[in-house]
Amino acid sequence: MTHLPLSGQSALVTGASSGIGRAIALRLAEAGATVWATDITQDAVEGGPPVAEPLSEISPASCFVRLDVRDHAACAALCAKIAQTHGRLDLVVPSAMTPGRGSLPQTTPEDWKRVMGVNVDGVYNVLSGTLVQMRAQEPLKDVRGRVVIIGSQHGMVASPGGFAYGVSKAAVLQMMRQIAVEHAEEGIICNAVSPGKILTGKTGPAIAPEMIAYSEARTPMPRLGRPADVAQAVLFLADPATTFVTGHNLLVDGGWMAG
Repeated sequence: MTHLPLSGQSALVTGASSGIGRAIALRLAEAGATVWATDITQDAVEGGPPVAEPLSEISPASCFVRLDVRDHAACAALCAKIAQTHGRLDLVVPSAMTPGRGSLPQTTPEDWKRVMGVNVDGVYNVLSGTLVQMRAQEPLKDVRGRVVIIGSQHGMVASPGGFAYGVSKAAVLQMMRQIAVEHAEEGIICNAVSPGKILTGKTGPAIAPEMIAYSEARTPMPRLGRPADVAQAVLFLADPATTFVTGHNLLVDGGWMAG
């Protein structure tokens, strides 16, 4: 019999149309969760065809919902809807993000607000709605709910040429620590997964030959990361069998930060 560790659980994944978020949504569905995959657009920017079809094939009860994480009221409403539909909101993975390039002097106020609006405000908005629902539901085996925030190694070390992005990822890692400590007694578990260099299928400066060569040289393992690597790490932290782990930032970087 196939082991489905998340059977019967509801899960919300933001930024699920493409790349890492898409892989996370599909992996959680494979593990038995009913997944609400959300994004501002259904179009896949990277990582394969739109998520709705493969998601429904894995889990007919799962669905795609358009969500702008910058909209606080919309995030609260969706969290409430999931809890009402399933009786509870078990797992939330804030994965939506937008890149930002340039040093501080090169970062315009508009760039700053754009990156922070999604990467920081968006995570705050989703987790604000999340905590309202999780704190109101009864614990199952001492756990009211789990949160796995998607960070980045560049939330821990500088992101050269990515000032706003690096600052935003440092901020969400601190959100993780705050939630883990402040809500542990209520049975809410909060961790983070921080990817290193992950090849998601996107184009642009991030996969320029010199950038790939640098990433390969910095990564001790003999390959760069894949979205599935991050998704499996999220599942590990979401699994009810993973107990007594909260406030932890799990690096998925092939050893980059250890070198």
